[in-house]
Amino acid sequence: MLKCPNCQSKDIGKIGINQYYCWGCFIELSLSNGIISTHQVEEDGTLSSLDDLFGEDERRYSS
Repeated sequence: MLKCPNCQSKDIGKIGINQYYCWGCFIELSLSNGIISTHQVEEDGTLSSLDDLFGEDERRYSS
């Protein structure tokens, strides 16, 4: 099960192919090659990367 690297919540909704939304801290997640990318949704709808806040080990996904 996918877990948010930011808040550790498992309350994750699927919004597209390999794209998810965390209902715990309201960030968008995408999964590619076993690595979770994190993005903050800005007021104008654009995404800002939050990946620099997490180490690669924190962003690694294993099913």
